[in-house]
Amino acid sequence: MKRGGLELLVGIFVLLGLAAVAYLTLKLGSGSLVGGDTYLVEARFANAGGLHNGSSVLVAGVPVGRVDGVRIDPADFSAIATLRVLSGLKLPTDSMASIKTSGLIGDKFVSLSPGADEACLEPGARITMTESAVDLESLIGKMAFGSVNKDEAEKKPAP
Repeated sequence: MKRGGLELLVGIFVLLGLAAVAYLTLKLGSGSLVGGDTYLVEARFANAGGLHNGSSVLVAGVPVGRVDGVRIDPADFSAIATLRVLSGLKLPTDSMASIKTSGLIGDKFVSLSPGADEACLEPGARITMTESAVDLESLIGKMAFGSVNKDEAEKKPAP
């Protein structure tokens, strides 16, 4: 009988472990592990290449939120990223949002650089100062093959 009680305890322990793994999987999948209360801000980028729902939002390398969505603005065909940021973080109105890459070809994330303004962004406000994603393929192509534009090639002095 003693062995049956031990097996029951081990079974309960395994079930609790599986429940914890399922809970963390759901939390990470929805991007809500960052924490409690949040608010939304938007940022307009000329190129949001590689940024997707669930990408991290960092301030000084510390996770403070997630990308809630990326959509196209039909008026000027720019990308608008909706960022879900912790409510305890009060961003000045002159903050800057940049799309960065972790590592050489890693995931994209949004880096927020707080400004020095006294006023703070309200929920639903838009960050006006942005820096788009760097297109690594075109940079490597320009370095490897030179300028593709014929007008730029004619302006260069002959060696």
